[in-house]
Amino acid sequence: MDDLFIEEQKILYDGFLYLDLVKDGEPFDVDKYEELLMEYRKLLKQLRRATKMADRHTTNLHESNLNLIDKVNYDGLTGIFNRRFLDDSLKRILNTILRSGNGLLSVMMLDIDFFKRYNDTYGHAKGDYCLQEIAKVLESTMMRSDDFVARYGGEEFAIIMPNTDENGACAMARKILENVRMRNIPHEQNEVANCVTISIGVTTGSVDNTQSGLEYIKRADKALYMSKQNGRNRYTYIKFKDEIEKNIDIEGNKEI
Repeated sequence: MDDLFIEEQKILYDGFLYLDLVKDGEPFDVDKYEELLMEYRKLLKQLRRATKMADRHTTNLHESNLNLIDKVNYDGLTGIFNRRFLDDSLKRILNTILRSGNGLLSVMMLDIDFFKRYNDTYGHAKGDYCLQEIAKVLESTMMRSDDFVARYGGEEFAIIMPNTDENGACAMARKILENVRMRNIPHEQNEVANCVTISIGVTTGSVDNTQSGLEYIKRADKALYMSKQNGRNRYTYIKFKDEIEKNIDIEGNKEI
């Protein structure tokens, strides 16, 4: 590209030089003028071609960067956000809530019931399909743009709900349980139903500057463990800073 600009400068210099000669009395030479125009036209075509190549390179670079971002932030199997995005976003969300005042954060951890048995029975290809379908159900259940679902690892998922209180979080957990069951994915080795079910742990807390995202994840994960211990196919709610527990099964039966 630099060579083309040098050539352009030379043609421009030759043009001005020829113009000065004509002004000084040298006869106007049509052939000389045409020669200058032809050189400039040739150069113009080269510049256009070089510009298009540069634009294409910039576009490809931009697309490559977007693809790289996708690979960094999204789970390759399910297409939803991954653990890395979850960890980074939790930090940002907590800071945003802190700046806006005392707000709430609700976090869910979800696990597919008896998923190892599902893989053993139907094969890993079907297991991948099951994970993809559950991810779709979770995403389609989300009601607000601020809420998001991420694959935490294996058959475990996380849902982040900024500024959502206990009632809103528990209502979402009930809706997710219902929607997963309604998807009716066969699972003959599931001890609690003849289809794929999930267990959920939920926590809600008022955000302050002493908390980290990991603490919310651990709290929700504890609630998830209780759901699995108490029969699966249910959600358990634990407040972030105390031991109040609500263990609720798919039929809405509460155990405290």
